[in-house]
Amino acid sequence: MPATALRSRQVSLAALRLGRLAAMSTVAVLILVAGVWASWGTAQHVMLTKGREHGTVVVARCGEETCSGPYTPASAGSTARRSVVIDDAVAVREGGTYAVVVKPGSDEVVRSGPAGILYAWVPLGGALLLASVVVAGGLRWTRAAWVLAGSGIALLTGAFLAV
Repeated sequence: MPATALRSRQVSLAALRLGRLAAMSTVAVLILVAGVWASWGTAQHVMLTKGREHGTVVVARCGEETCSGPYTPASAGSTARRSVVIDDAVAVREGGTYAVVVKPGSDEVVRSGPAGILYAWVPLGGALLLASVVVAGGLRWTRAAWVLAGSGIALLTGAFLAV
């Protein structure tokens, strides 16, 4: 094989490796950004609680996707409500009392405390697991993939145990 053909082949392989690196890195970052984006919708209410209404809800009844019950305020400026709505996916049971934060301008509440924080970040946990597959298979960075997978598993397990 002539030297120029060998050199051309090496340049082509390097370009392919660089293209794979760029494409898989972009996919992994997009997956992680989507996980943060999906989590932040709930997490902002649970984590940035200054100035928000805090209280408790006693779950009176549950439907297919949501539960509802009376809200008792625990913070200054918060008003009692006859009925607020909480997502059924946060492992609430009829008759249970849960600490919650009211979403501004609505009668929707989200769980607060460690269980609420962990539940809010569950989409990120799934994104970490998915990104670990892309990092391991597409980038062939096994150590980084194990760190991502371990973080995702820890987050999901913590949410399962806390909720």
